[in-house]
Amino acid sequence: QVQLVESGGGLVQAGGSLRLSCAASGFIFSITTMGWYRQAPGKQRELVARVTFTHNTNYADSVKGRFTISRDNAKNTVYLQMNSLKPEDTAVYYCNADGSGFDSWGQGTQVTVSS
Repeated sequence: QVQLVESGGGLVQAGGSLRLSCAASGFIFSITTMGWYRQAPGKQRELVARVTFTHNTNYADSVKGRFTISRDNAKNTVYLQMNSLKPEDTAVYYCNADGSGFDSWGQGTQVTVSS
């Protein structure tokens, strides 16, 4: 099992920045891809960004150029730097880790962007 703990959410004005962190523990050696997803009220959970063990990344079109995902394998932590935030980025952000035979989720952290 892999446990994930997120931090760094909060309230920010449009145009501002936030940095989310997600620390993994447990069977961390089995993790391949880590990522961030988000779910806004009344909407489905969607991929924001993800990064492989070898640091290959992909992003949702809506966040390209504004968000940056990174991963510190030594610290078993994944980060999401969010710049130029927009009100439509408001959501609960969830950390995800997957590997051989598992798919783990964090508890979520609220990000609210005011206009």
